[in-house]
Amino acid sequence: MPGYTMHKDDIAKRLARVEGQVRGIAKMVEDDRYCIDILDQVLAVTKALQQVSLGLVHDHIGHCVADAVQEGGDEAREKLDEATAAIARLMRA
Repeated sequence: MPGYTMHKDDIAKRLARVEGQVRGIAKMVEDDRYCIDILDQVLAVTKALQQVSLGLVHDHIGHCVADAVQEGGDEAREKLDEATAAIARLMRA
């Protein structure tokens, strides 16, 4: 079971909000809005997606990684490495 299951509705709501923001940005482009205003909205979407990502990483560590560590063995190391790699990808983004 995925670690985010308990927060699935919250994640879906956030993503729906982001989807609306992206549609709004597309409309701004259609309407030839000022570049800086569009860039500000792109930044807002980027930050919103970063918050979703952070929440997913938190849930993954709290559930998937914690369970694997309790079990011990190779899976624990694999889950820790997986979480570390995900965090590294987020930092590069």
